[in-house]
Amino acid sequence: MSLLSSALRASSRTAVRVAAAGALAVGILATAPATTGSADAATAHRASARTAHRISTAVAVADHQKGDPYRYGAAGPNAFDCSGLMYYSFRRAGFSHMPRTSSEQSHYATHIKKRNMRRGDLMFFYDGGGVYHVGVYVGSSHGHRLVLHAPHTGSRVHVERLWTNQWFAGTLRYRR
Repeated sequence: MSLLSSALRASSRTAVRVAAAGALAVGILATAPATTGSADAATAHRASARTAHRISTAVAVADHQKGDPYRYGAAGPNAFDCSGLMYYSFRRAGFSHMPRTSSEQSHYATHIKKRNMRRGDLMFFYDGGGVYHVGVYVGSSHGHRLVLHAPHTGSRVHVERLWTNQWFAGTLRYRR
């Protein structure tokens, strides 16, 4: 019987070693970085950083237009309508496919939740007839969101608190 119990103890030790080695191998394989995945992640990170820089540039360009007059159909450089300001600013920042009208821009942007907005995201204002206005989100003050825009005839490009809840958010962060 001692021969049998010795054999059982030896085989159970071997089984434990095999199981541990297998678990270790699975753990190593599961946590080892995939070369292609790492390269893809690094490339995506660089693209994301470039896009963030372009959005920041677009906000700076739009901000530089503060004080310029509103003129229907104008896309700069010295007068703007709302979508013309976005068109001018984002195109100057490298978004070469930015459409001209606020409605087209709302389809071009990726829609996001309002709570996920960042500086440089777009704000699309709508009514029963669809999107009628666009501005760029520049942050908040005292709990109120601020939009940089060219609002209407007789006004100038400026930053303003939101005046309505009928708007949705869009971003170009996922564009390359």
